[in-house]
Amino acid sequence: MTIHRMAALTAVFTTLAFTQPVLAQDAQKPIKIATEGAYAPWNFTTADGKLDGLEVELANDLCARMKVTCEIVAQDWDDLIPSLTVGKFDVIMASMFITPKRLETIDFTQPYAVDPSGFAVAKDSDLGKLEVSAEKFKLEDEAAAVAAIDKLKPLLQGKIVGVQAATTNLDFVKKYFGDTVEIREYKTTEQHDLDLAAGRIDALFAQQTALAATLAKPEFADYTIAGPGFVGGVFGLGTGAGLRKEDTKLKDMLNAAIDSAIADGTIKRISEKWVGTDVTPVK
Repeated sequence: MTIHRMAALTAVFTTLAFTQPVLAQDAQKPIKIATEGAYAPWNFTTADGKLDGLEVELANDLCARMKVTCEIVAQDWDDLIPSLTVGKFDVIMASMFITPKRLETIDFTQPYAVDPSGFAVAKDSDLGKLEVSAEKFKLEDEAAAVAAIDKLKPLLQGKIVGVQAATTNLDFVKKYFGDTVEIREYKTTEQHDLDLAAGRIDALFAQQTALAATLAKPEFADYTIAGPGFVGGVFGLGTGAGLRKEDTKLKDMLNAAIDSAIADGTIKRISEKWVGTDVTPVK
């Protein structure tokens, strides 16, 4: 064997020796899932600093189905998508709606939940005096949705509505009520909850399940969810797990796990536990 060939083989074996442990290490690396940790009951931080809620329990269930180790971390809402794209974590599960605008930057799994958004107001307000409506309007059905919105506008005229910034809820209020109400944006839902309790705003607009959790607190005894819920349109296809466009294998694994969790009733069970209703997407 020539010296050159021996040198070449030595280089190959050296490369393998250094490459194989790295590959093995990558294979064992936990999948990092980010949530906001500030949107109860979907995701929140407990008094002792632990993450909990519907999406935290569901994330752990999906990881078990995929037979992978996962680490769940908290990340501010505004930084979720930018941090995902630079590789700070691998998946977003933070009550994030699948919308065309977000799909320009990241990819999503299929929806794991569909949750209408609506208003919470004081019971003695004009809107609060209406009976709570279980009706849901799809924004794609423009005639019906606009008719429902037009009925709400006079009842909210001149009111201050709190909405979390950089959300589809904000997009909706701006589009359909921007000429009717004063919009006040908040970094977190906890902040607008505090302002509602203090009387600094007149109403909230958020997902109805999150509103129900807020209004269950003693300080909101005089408030109620009023009017119908809205889905589709600016709200997108439902709530899904966000991930980088190139992570197609991970997307396939998550979709298979979500299919399984829908089929065996796990998402129904978890959602009824946390939000009191079944938010399973209709296949």
